[in-house]
Amino acid sequence: KVQKGRLRGKFSNPKVCYGDYALQALGHCYITPRQIESARRVMARHLKREGKIFIRIFPDKPITKKPLEVRQGKGKGNVEYYAFPAKPGVVLFELAGVGRSLAAEAFKLASAKLPVQAKMIIREGLEDRA
Repeated sequence: KVQKGRLRGKFSNPKVCYGDYALQALGHCYITPRQIESARRVMARHLKREGKIFIRIFPDKPITKKPLEVRQGKGKGNVEYYAFPAKPGVVLFELAGVGRSLAAEAFKLASAKLPVQAKMIIREGLEDRA
């Protein structure tokens, strides 16, 4: 079990490393594995198995919760699930091998499944060609 901490600060040096386009978070939030999988599935369906999807985040922070109707005290609750603490600027997903319009639509659908607003960014060498 880890302490809760606070979601503060920005992600330094966000870059598109593996693909051509990326989905970048614009705020703070905790992203659960269900939300990551839901976003991945909706992107895969929209791309019709074209291209490659890279997931750049991993939920490794344990989130604890006490059971319902339990009095305060008696220690910390059990681990309920794991989450990824997202900061503004962190790259969530990347896409390679697809066109810009297809990637933009896939990211729009994926960002609807996430608890944070996000925008599409393009790898440094590609924005000249468009």
